[in-house]
Amino acid sequence: MGSTSSMLTQYDIEEVQEHCHNLFSQQEIVSLYKRFCQLDRNAKGFISADEFLSVPELATNPISQRLLKMVEGLNFKDFVAFLSAFSARATMQQKMEFIFKVYDSDRNGKVSFNDILEVLRDLSGSFLSDEQREKVLTQVLQESGYSRGSYLTLDDFSKVFYTVRSYAYHVTSSLAVLLLETSGSIKIRFL
Repeated sequence: MGSTSSMLTQYDIEEVQEHCHNLFSQQEIVSLYKRFCQLDRNAKGFISADEFLSVPELATNPISQRLLKMVEGLNFKDFVAFLSAFSARATMQQKMEFIFKVYDSDRNGKVSFNDILEVLRDLSGSFLSDEQREKVLTQVLQESGYSRGSYLTLDDFSKVFYTVRSYAYHVTSSLAVLLLETSGSIKIRFL
């Protein structure tokens, strides 16, 4: 597996499968290896940031710079591990761990108010002002039992994430109820 010009052996495939908690089939790993070899243009055995940016979906992703910090210099095994969070077979916990890593830009195992704010800025662009982002984030943190000064561990971050998810569900449900109201007066009610 060291050189991208070599082929994967059955042992290599099984080793990668184990490393990725069997989230990819052997056939999927072979396909990912072919894609890895296409990205590793210089056949160095790892993918550089520039090579990774050759993927159009990544190049246009609003959080591409954060993702690049995570993928710079990945060998094939780590490349597949990185992609495993996107597998349909990945658990919610595995996906949450990946999302946490995106927010934890300094890799200290904690996410601060500013870490989250930076990602929100990347994701929302000019759609929201800095003041609006700060207000929303402060409210979400407070509803989850945290403050602007809190440093969130993975467990804390998951709690906040589920609060946001629950809030989004209620807002969506409320909008649906609002749109479905047929009486003369419009009422908003939470389900």
